[in-house]
Amino acid sequence: MRPHRLAALLIAVLAMLATALPAAADTQQQQDSPLDRADLEAAHGDSEARLAARDALATEAVTGANYTKEIVVIGRGERLELDATTDVWALGGYAYTGTFQSPCGGEPGAGVWVWDITNKGNPVNVGVIPSPVGSRSNDVKAANMNSGAILVHSNEACDGGPGGFEIYNVNDPLNPVHLASVQTDELNPVSDSLFGGLTDVGVHNLFLFRQGRQDYVAAVVESAFDNFRIYNITDPANPVLASAWGAEELFDPGVGDLTDPNDPDQVARALDAVLWLLDGFGASANRFLHDVTIQSRKAYLSNWDAGLVLMDIADVSNPAVVSVAIDPTLEDGEVNSHAAWPSHDGSIVVENEEDFSPFASVFTIDTGPAAGEYPAAEGAITPPIALLPGGVLTGPTTYVGFACDPGNPGFDDPVPAGTGIALIQRGACTFSSKINNAEAAGYSGVVVFNDEARGDALVSMGGSAVNLPGVFVGHSTGLAIAGVASAADLVIGAGGETVSATTTPDGWGGYRVWDYSNPQNPVLASVINTTCSADPLDPSCDPVGTYSSHNVVVETKGGKTLAYLSWYWEGVLVYDVTDPYNPVEVARYSDDSAAFMAQNGGPQDVWGIYKNPHSPWIYASDRNGGLYILRLRG
Repeated sequence: MRPHRLAALLIAVLAMLATALPAAADTQQQQDSPLDRADLEAAHGDSEARLAARDALATEAVTGANYTKEIVVIGRGERLELDATTDVWALGGYAYTGTFQSPCGGEPGAGVWVWDITNKGNPVNVGVIPSPVGSRSNDVKAANMNSGAILVHSNEACDGGPGGFEIYNVNDPLNPVHLASVQTDELNPVSDSLFGGLTDVGVHNLFLFRQGRQDYVAAVVESAFDNFRIYNITDPANPVLASAWGAEELFDPGVGDLTDPNDPDQVARALDAVLWLLDGFGASANRFLHDVTIQSRKAYLSNWDAGLVLMDIADVSNPAVVSVAIDPTLEDGEVNSHAAWPSHDGSIVVENEEDFSPFASVFTIDTGPAAGEYPAAEGAITPPIALLPGGVLTGPTTYVGFACDPGNPGFDDPVPAGTGIALIQRGACTFSSKINNAEAAGYSGVVVFNDEARGDALVSMGGSAVNLPGVFVGHSTGLAIAGVASAADLVIGAGGETVSATTTPDGWGGYRVWDYSNPQNPVLASVINTTCSADPLDPSCDPVGTYSSHNVVVETKGGKTLAYLSWYWEGVLVYDVTDPYNPVEVARYSDDSAAFMAQNGGPQDVWGIYKNPHSPWIYASDRNGGLYILRLRG
């Protein structure tokens, strides 16, 4: 039987189950089709949810470690607001920084902050380009194009606002002129039908580039298919879609060209591809595009668990795959291709793995006939199990139902009072609500198990941070804990088996240095990690710190190739990667002193990095402190 025939059978079963089982609302959305739109949105936003959960923990401690500061601060543009500032870019005498989830569009300060950096020692905020109401401006890019100085910023909903992106003329940065709003929808009618209609989806990253007399912007679109899109903005007031491509083509070439949502074979084929996109490696398991960098008619697509995809875009209307750089066996096996940047000649590419899961979960049922080890995923919103006494979550379980808030029709059975670990079924309300209700009833931890429709698939529970530790397990594991054969046999208040959950450190995400001497066959030359990214339990590391890598810019100058790295709590690092097989750290700006934390508005937490070619200035955005202008000493 061909695989897509199996998928056709699966979709029929899922459709039947979707009508019989409670709808899932774990990410504030109801399940209304065999594939849940909320699952797609959660997959695209998984790393953002994990970061938000870390933010809730990381407010009180500093490590006291000292680093040699070989990078000097030239100027500060203060935005002293926790977790507010995102990406940074610079053009001419101005720099631009984006905004994270809060403040959301429509609130004071939401949008792209404009900084006058004529005096590098004294950056001055001279305005804010506002986000659309209900959306955030995460990414911002600016460049001199054929039509003038152009700025683009992404739109992602933070309170029901639009997706897509905005285009501005910034010939006069003090008076930006809005030129166009671009809405991004699901393009493929077959994949669109699987999610019940995907309109106005978010854009996460952008990249401006020119080819001859034509101007373009590449967009990372949070759709199911066609995540990579190129728009012709030669007339920036009238952008035109030039091409679209998605990693689904790596799985099944031609699947993106399907046209008939009423053809069962086409629907089954598209479903196979979507399931592949949603099923990658490790804790953050998807294969969607996260970022793009374009240089010399080549596009470097950081496609999360599909790897680093190199595309030839000499013909922007027909992008062609050159190679895929990926090694799922490396380190913790996450892949998580997040961002990448090539050297000037393209022979070296530095790529990072963003990873907010520095521990691997080990889960066991300790008693009863089903005793043994089972797959599990620690929650992204729950306190780290590694920080519990003895590093273990253990105790007898009690099945407490869906654990939703009172007044949730059909799912408002009160959580019975108890101790130990609450066993909770997925669905009908958010993970945060479930866990908070379990805490209010007296439990000290939770195990949430998947619904029958989604079976034994694992997710890292996202949402608002909670106080109880917990893990997520598959549907069959949940039934085994409760000691029943089916969901129909579950009884609220019934005791279950004793369980234990521990975690082992497997590292945060670092950087990978690739040898692209042969672009058709990239070779992994080396891996870059810090002490804390390699071992989250090292005594020098703050237990609530965030030590994942984030962004990179590469510059070749004077025979040297330098990689400028943003690394959250590690700060800004500079590596000499001239020999990609032997990268050497040459500078680091990292300050975890209490004095810095006070003047920065919170711990050092570097998100964005930008370097003007042939200029000494390094621009970094601190999530808690705003804009930093740095210079490499010497």
